[in-house]
Amino acid sequence: MTKSVERVQTGVRLEKRLLKVLKGLAEHLDMSLGDLIEGLALHAFENKPPFSEETLGKIAQLKSVYDLDLSASDSHNLQDNSNET
Repeated sequence: MTKSVERVQTGVRLEKRLLKVLKGLAEHLDMSLGDLIEGLALHAFENKPPFSEETLGKIAQLKSVYDLDLSASDSHNLQDNSNET
Protein backbone atom coordinates (compact mmCIF):
# COMPACT_ATOMS: atom_id res chain seq x y z
CA MET A 1 0.00 0.00 0.00
CA THR A 2 1.40 3.38 -1.02
CA LYS A 3 1.47 6.02 1.71
CA SER A 4 1.09 9.70 1.02
CA VAL A 5 3.74 11.98 2.56
CA GLU A 6 4.56 15.69 2.62
CA ARG A 7 8.16 16.45 1.72
CA VAL A 8 10.02 19.67 2.53
CA GLN A 9 13.22 21.23 1.19
CA THR A 10 16.09 21.27 3.65
CA GLY A 11 19.63 22.55 3.66
CA VAL A 12 21.77 19.71 4.98
CA ARG A 13 25.57 19.96 5.22
CA LEU A 14 27.40 16.70 4.52
CA GLU A 15 31.01 15.69 4.13
CA LYS A 16 31.94 16.25 0.48
CA ARG A 17 33.15 12.72 -0.37
CA LEU A 18 30.25 11.14 1.51
CA LEU A 19 27.82 13.18 -0.55
CA LYS A 20 29.51 12.04 -3.78
CA VAL A 21 29.16 8.40 -2.72
CA LEU A 22 25.50 8.92 -1.79
CA LYS A 23 24.76 10.66 -5.11
CA GLY A 24 26.54 7.90 -7.02
CA LEU A 25 24.62 5.22 -5.15
CA ALA A 26 21.29 6.98 -5.72
CA GLU A 27 22.09 7.17 -9.44
CA HIS A 28 23.06 3.48 -9.48
CA LEU A 29 19.79 2.56 -7.74
CA ASP A 30 17.81 4.88 -10.05
CA MET A 31 16.35 6.93 -7.21
CA SER A 32 16.66 10.46 -5.92
CA LEU A 33 19.15 11.37 -3.21
CA GLY A 34 16.22 12.30 -0.95
CA ASP A 35 14.59 8.89 -1.44
CA LEU A 36 17.90 7.19 -0.60
CA ILE A 37 18.33 9.23 2.60
CA GLU A 38 14.71 8.58 3.63
CA GLY A 39 15.24 4.85 3.14
CA LEU A 40 18.48 4.90 5.15
CA ALA A 41 16.79 6.70 8.04
CA LEU A 42 13.72 4.45 8.07
CA HIS A 43 15.90 1.31 8.05
CA ALA A 44 18.12 2.74 10.81
CA PHE A 45 15.10 3.59 12.97
CA GLU A 46 14.12 -0.10 12.88
CA ASN A 47 17.73 -1.33 13.22
CA LYS A 48 17.50 -3.08 9.83
CA PRO A 49 20.32 -3.24 7.29
CA PRO A 50 19.39 -1.08 4.29
CA PHE A 51 21.58 -2.71 1.62
CA SER A 52 22.06 -6.07 -0.07
CA GLU A 53 25.51 -7.61 -0.47
CA GLU A 54 25.49 -6.51 -4.12
CA THR A 55 24.74 -2.91 -3.16
CA LEU A 56 27.43 -2.98 -0.47
CA GLY A 57 29.87 -3.98 -3.21
CA LYS A 58 28.83 -0.95 -5.26
CA ILE A 59 29.25 1.26 -2.19
CA ALA A 60 32.80 -0.08 -1.73
CA GLN A 61 33.57 0.80 -5.37
CA LEU A 62 32.17 4.31 -4.98
CA LYS A 63 34.11 4.84 -1.73
CA SER A 64 37.29 3.87 -3.55
CA VAL A 65 36.56 6.18 -6.51
CA TYR A 66 35.87 9.15 -4.23
CA ASP A 67 38.60 8.33 -1.67
CA LEU A 68 36.08 8.08 1.17
CA ASP A 69 38.02 6.62 4.09
CA LEU A 70 35.50 7.43 6.84
CA SER A 71 33.67 4.76 8.82
CA ALA A 72 30.84 4.68 11.35
CA SER A 73 33.40 4.97 14.15
CA ASP A 74 34.43 8.36 12.74
CA SER A 75 30.89 9.76 12.84
CA HIS A 76 31.20 11.61 16.16
CA ASN A 77 34.80 12.70 15.65
CA LEU A 78 34.66 14.85 12.53
CA GLN A 79 35.98 18.40 12.43
CA ASP A 80 34.54 20.82 9.87
CA ASN A 81 37.36 22.42 7.87
CA SER A 82 35.17 23.98 5.14
CA ASN A 83 35.64 27.50 6.53
CA GLU A 84 39.44 27.42 6.58
CA THR A 85 41.33 29.70 4.19
